[in-house]
Amino acid sequence: MGYSRHARRGVILVVGGVVLLAGVALLVLPGPGLLLVLAGLLILAREFPAVDRYVDPIRDRAVQAAEESVTSWWRLAGSILTGLTLIGAGVAWGLVPELPLSGWSTGSGLILSGFILFGLLYWSYRRVRAARAG
Repeated sequence: MGYSRHARRGVILVVGGVVLLAGVALLVLPGPGLLLVLAGLLILAREFPAVDRYVDPIRDRAVQAAEESVTSWWRLAGSILTGLTLIGAGVAWGLVPELPLSGWSTGSGLILSGFILFGLLYWSYRRVRAARAG
């Protein structure tokens, strides 16, 4: 019984830590960094209660950032352009071998980031529109 509990804690620590570190990296790289930081903290907080105090402030900031991306047509257009750029860059990185770190592993990550951005924009837009209506 004790061994499985320690193994579970170890797996949660590794998975949560990797997601958290990926999110921190994506704060400066193209991708949903703040959301991955939140996901990493949520994973870690399941097994490590001391981490739970960081979840609410990060959740609030992630939701605020998502809502800010759709508060004006200029921001929305910029976010859509960013998503299209990520997808285009992903295709380019997958097809052009002369680019640094070229290949479909890099390209698919960029394409996935673009689609995640579009999903977040849709969610944010609906959330802001519902808040204004209600």
